[in-house]
Amino acid sequence: MLQPTVFDRSFLYGDGVFTTIKVVQGALQHWSLHWQRLQLSCQRLAINLPDESTVLKQATTAISAQEQVVKLLVSRGHGGRGYSCKGIEGADIYVSTSPLPVYPHQRSGIKLGVAKLQLGIQPLLAGIKHSSRLETVLLKAEAEQSGFDDLLVTDSAGFVTECCAANIFFRLGGVWHTPRITRAGVAGVMRQWLISQIDVVEDDYSLGSVRRADAMFLSNALVGVMPVRSFEQQKLDVVPVHALQTALKIIDSK
Repeated sequence: MLQPTVFDRSFLYGDGVFTTIKVVQGALQHWSLHWQRLQLSCQRLAINLPDESTVLKQATTAISAQEQVVKLLVSRGHGGRGYSCKGIEGADIYVSTSPLPVYPHQRSGIKLGVAKLQLGIQPLLAGIKHSSRLETVLLKAEAEQSGFDDLLVTDSAGFVTECCAANIFFRLGGVWHTPRITRAGVAGVMRQWLISQIDVVEDDYSLGSVRRADAMFLSNALVGVMPVRSFEQQKLDVVPVHALQTALKIIDSK
């Protein structure tokens, strides 16, 4: 398995993209969506991504358990000193595995607060899961000290964007909504799948709009759908989220 060196640009500058894939019954879940996002991300950053069969083979070869996590990182490659991309021959692929996390609140739901830290706006990077995750590191540290299970994050213009490591969906007037990911944040693979499965409105939302929601959930590729039982101490209805989990077989499929 390829190992990074001090000349790898993902190590030096965060010059790469990655995706985190859930393995169930020894198979990669939602591979086509993970691949589509890798393609889009590499196109946006002008990284020379190898062909799908090559990348998929590396990911599947790494699987060592029936249920686990496979992380696939695409670095721009190796280069000399400086930010210039000139002379870099091709991307490097790094694959690692880890145990599948246990989510004790996947049925009961989590307590959600609001982060003080706001995301910087950069439309070119919005949506992609690039390797420069310092904002996420700081948000996770804030969440761990907040007394909440997770935090809702806005961008520097005040628009609701996501949570620390998940996308957010909320219900207003019986309709599910989720923020557009056009200024900041990551467009998650599970978010994309959910939009294809249920009726969802994508728009720009203020915190005031979200505070009027009667139900809410988080999503990412590992947890699937996670109910929010309270937002800023206000109790929310988890029954609609349970119905969604059951209808989409998210609980049964882990």
